[in-house]
Amino acid sequence: MTHLVTLAKEVDEDKVTPGVLGFIVFAAMALAVWALMKSMSRHMGKVDFKESPDPKTGSVDAPAEPGAKQG
Repeated sequence: MTHLVTLAKEVDEDKVTPGVLGFIVFAAMALAVWALMKSMSRHMGKVDFKESPDPKTGSVDAPAEPGAKQG
């Protein structure tokens, strides 16, 4: 295994490092998180939430959009 490390002057046999497999696993997890965040952002953009009026007062507490009139 020490012949693979050409730039290292001295290799400690007792030292444990993640190595290439650890990097591949970390990169795969980062790619999966990125894909999930992109998908979530796309799905949240499709959500059209309109608040229903309160049955007791007949009005909505806050408008659904900043410029919308409350009525």
